[in-house]
Amino acid sequence: MKKKRVTIRDHHAEAALFGRRVFVSLVVVVIALGILLSNMYRLQVVNHHSFQTRSNDNRIKVVPLAPNRGLIYDRHGRILAENRPVLSLEVTPEKVTDLADTLTRLQQVLEFDDEVIQSFHDNRRRERRFSQVTLLDHLTEEQAARFAVRQHDFPGVSIEARLVRHYPYGDALTHALGYVAKINPNDLNKLREENKQANYAATRVIGKLGIERYYEELLHGTIGFEQVEVDIHGRAIRTLSVQPPIPGQDLHLEIDIELQQFAYDLLGNDRGSIILMDPRDGAIRAIVSKPSYDPNWFAQGITHAQYQSLLNSPHSPLLNRSTQGGYPPASTVKPQVALVGLDEGVITPTTRIWDPGWFQIEGVNHRYRDWLAWGHGWVDVTSSLVESCDTFYYDLALKLGIDTLHDHMVRYGFGERTGIDINEEAAAVMPSRGWKRARFNQPWYAGETVSVGIGQSYWTTTPIQLAVGTAVLTNRGHRPVPRLLHALQEGDIILPAVVESREPVVLNNAEHWDVILDALNRTVSTVKGTAHRAFRGASYTSGGKTGTAQVRSIGQEEKYNAEEIDERYRDNAMYVGYAPATDPEVVVVVAVENTIGGGGSVAAPMARKLLDFYFAQEQAHAQVEQ
Repeated sequence: MKKKRVTIRDHHAEAALFGRRVFVSLVVVVIALGILLSNMYRLQVVNHHSFQTRSNDNRIKVVPLAPNRGLIYDRHGRILAENRPVLSLEVTPEKVTDLADTLTRLQQVLEFDDEVIQSFHDNRRRERRFSQVTLLDHLTEEQAARFAVRQHDFPGVSIEARLVRHYPYGDALTHALGYVAKINPNDLNKLREENKQANYAATRVIGKLGIERYYEELLHGTIGFEQVEVDIHGRAIRTLSVQPPIPGQDLHLEIDIELQQFAYDLLGNDRGSIILMDPRDGAIRAIVSKPSYDPNWFAQGITHAQYQSLLNSPHSPLLNRSTQGGYPPASTVKPQVALVGLDEGVITPTTRIWDPGWFQIEGVNHRYRDWLAWGHGWVDVTSSLVESCDTFYYDLALKLGIDTLHDHMVRYGFGERTGIDINEEAAAVMPSRGWKRARFNQPWYAGETVSVGIGQSYWTTTPIQLAVGTAVLTNRGHRPVPRLLHALQEGDIILPAVVESREPVVLNNAEHWDVILDALNRTVSTVKGTAHRAFRGASYTSGGKTGTAQVRSIGQEEKYNAEEIDERYRDNAMYVGYAPATDPEVVVVVAVENTIGGGGSVAAPMARKLLDFYFAQEQAHAQVEQ
């Protein structure tokens, strides 16, 4: 049997196959290496800056630093709003394992109400999980000590020191200063709209009312930043750099706190407003609205019960009566009405009418009564102001017409905002035919014009408008813009506030100013003057006008008796005045709601006491400066 031949291996074929495999492998390796090198180039060179920044972000944390809020002083440098250090209990939810249990145990240790926990949860929903959320705003010394000895039991909870706003004079200045309170969602939305949210990254409160709100941007300051290195858990290891915040500017107001406190106490338990203003430049020396409330409630965290007590009070303490209270001006605006009559040529300084104690429109049975039932007899412009004769102004208003009255009165500042540097101001109402048609879709009646002549009907004013309107008289046409700000202070630099004025009132005959001012001086200095009794024996000269405003109409045969009607329907007592009689340096406005007695017996005596205090104080300051 033949043996099979053994096949000899083909070395050339195997070598060729191996070569092809090596080549393919080499190509794959080269391609892979190329891809790797390409990615390394992209990461290390092309995107180096981006990844370097992201790496620093993981290692470095930027912490915003809140600026100290500017302080507020009165015109003599006494502090009206300050920042006080307090201790607060802060919780970082991210670092707390069982938040509910932690809060329960903290409540047992520190003894606070369930309302505090609810408020904490409300605030937590508005914050990021890793942000600190305040649990208790003001820790007492006892609470701080209790927590300190057990702090190790509460990881993620710490005591922090911070500054809070404090108002040392409490409710005496609330409606002028306003207050700060926690930033709420509405505030955040407004800050975003104004592109200011970044500046409030570390700020907890914002100005809500008054000076605090009007000058918020100046008072707040500019945010600062701190760069800190953190570990993988976000804990700070060391501080890398600090850009300190810029504190807010300090404000110096025109208010004299001694005058303000005196005026506030002067009102006692009455509701109303008192204003003392320099007519020459509009500087407010005192501005009181009562009843008031403690602004520290809001600055330090108002409770639900406290807020409800303000909202539900029948006396409306939240209303700034000085700038928002709509009062019928009553006889306090007779001087301006008389000037309109003189300027329009409807009357002259010697024009006289007979006052039997009432006025009647021809063809109408209704009688418009004078406050003096038997009348004042023959009266002219001067005697009508000195004795406050209503009949003279019933007749004058009807002759002028409502539209003429309206067009002139807005020049004195009635029916529009005065421009005082707080936002809470109402325009009140200076009526006209067009106003009534737009408001009620009704025509205007002659009888309504008659009532407007004595500051009644639809006509309402704010006390600050009365102050400006009186200043126009004493300045013989110059109309100042009232202001609370005296100067700004930044470091050692003090910048005086800008003094503004509106378009002046120019009469066709400038001598008519003297006619009216002489009558107002006689209202105080002569026996028949309605303010004479209140100012008898004063050490200074002055002028003024009393007013008694009806809150509700009285029937034709009805007799008004303040003691027999509900308090809310009693008349308001009004007084506007100035001193000295020549070159006045202050204008005073007093409005007292629902009183027993009128402007001459209630409001004018208050004005007298305030002016007595003012001049005594000015004399004392002058002696100290000497």
